[in-house]
Amino acid sequence: MSSTTSTYQLNYKAAAARLTGIATRTPLQLNLHLSKKYQCNVYLKREDLQVVRSYKLRGAYNMMGSLPQDQLQLGVVCASAGNHAQGFAYSCKKLGAKGVVFMPIITPKQKVNQTKMFGEDFIEVKLVGDTFDDCAIAAKQFTQEHNMVFIPPFDDYKIIEGQATVGMEILEELSNIDYVFVPVGGGGLSAGVGSYFKTFSPSTKIIGLEPEGAPSMFAALKAGEPVTLESIDRFVDGAAVKRIGNITFSICKDVLDDMHLVAEGKVCSTILKLYNEDAIVVEPAGALSIAALDAYADAIKGKTIVCIVSGSNNDIDRMPEIKERSLQYEGLKHYFLVRFAQRPGALREFLNHVLGPTDDITRFEYMQKTNKESGPALVGIELASKHDYDNLMQRMKDYQIDYSEINNDDKMFGYLI
Repeated sequence: MSSTTSTYQLNYKAAAARLTGIATRTPLQLNLHLSKKYQCNVYLKREDLQVVRSYKLRGAYNMMGSLPQDQLQLGVVCASAGNHAQGFAYSCKKLGAKGVVFMPIITPKQKVNQTKMFGEDFIEVKLVGDTFDDCAIAAKQFTQEHNMVFIPPFDDYKIIEGQATVGMEILEELSNIDYVFVPVGGGGLSAGVGSYFKTFSPSTKIIGLEPEGAPSMFAALKAGEPVTLESIDRFVDGAAVKRIGNITFSICKDVLDDMHLVAEGKVCSTILKLYNEDAIVVEPAGALSIAALDAYADAIKGKTIVCIVSGSNNDIDRMPEIKERSLQYEGLKHYFLVRFAQRPGALREFLNHVLGPTDDITRFEYMQKTNKESGPALVGIELASKHDYDNLMQRMKDYQIDYSEINNDDKMFGYLI
């Protein structure tokens, strides 16, 4: 099979054969809600229904299953705190290979337990370092010391080849596709799916999507080469990397027709809508492809499009944060430091005259100060409509409320909220 690179020919058929009976052939579903909203045919490729609840199994198994048996029996190593670890662990069990998974010490117990569940007795989990970078360094050093094979999360041709089978399955079920929306983390999925489509459906536009807080592919395309971001927002953890892969970049620069950044708050709103409207549970990275549709609403009208839902490994403990980020993004949640006058009735006046009839106080922390004319309070207000914000601000002015608004990009927001 042809490839966008001259140094390696991606063998899609061999990868598909290798994954037969291992990876689930996930559904390609027409979504009626989204199709009606955007006046087009919106299909969801449901990798959230994969056996390990993400597409990562495909690449990990394809690489490990390609190793010579004597090399495989020496053991394999990976560094991951998420979906790659689980796909790696499942592959170890299926191949009967010894695997060692390095995870940061701060990894949630739920993810550690899931990895152990998929790998059973074939894997060992080592918790090392406070960050993923520390963990990855330790994993590679361990690999060299024990003469084992390191299985990277994205930057390897065999990994890319395995992820390409997502695109193969899509084209086997649906033709004349105008757009494919694909999340981008390290670039393995976008490189694989993109290269497959450009080989067998070159007219299909491939749109890559990253979170605003981790634009590693976006920055690389702008610079013309992979660059290391100084810092990233790790909220969309399945698509948050500081540096895109060298191999994945070399492919993606040729197969991606556009790159789009999605606000983390928009991702959160999409997660909640998918759950409430379609009973679909997705992780933040899994919502990227659908969250981007608003930005392409005019271009996709009347077209046939596919959104790859990349995974559903979402810890239930994250839901309060997801709701909070969504409300702030939608303009419904605001935080203020209000300096109330130190006299009886000051708070009651605020409640009766400043708050609107549908405004709700969701957070209030106040400490009365002695020998002070005013005392500060942290006040969180949730609005019924974002249009109520201007009226709230006007009443603050009319009643001469002494306040400061705390925005989520302020250092004070991170400290207090």
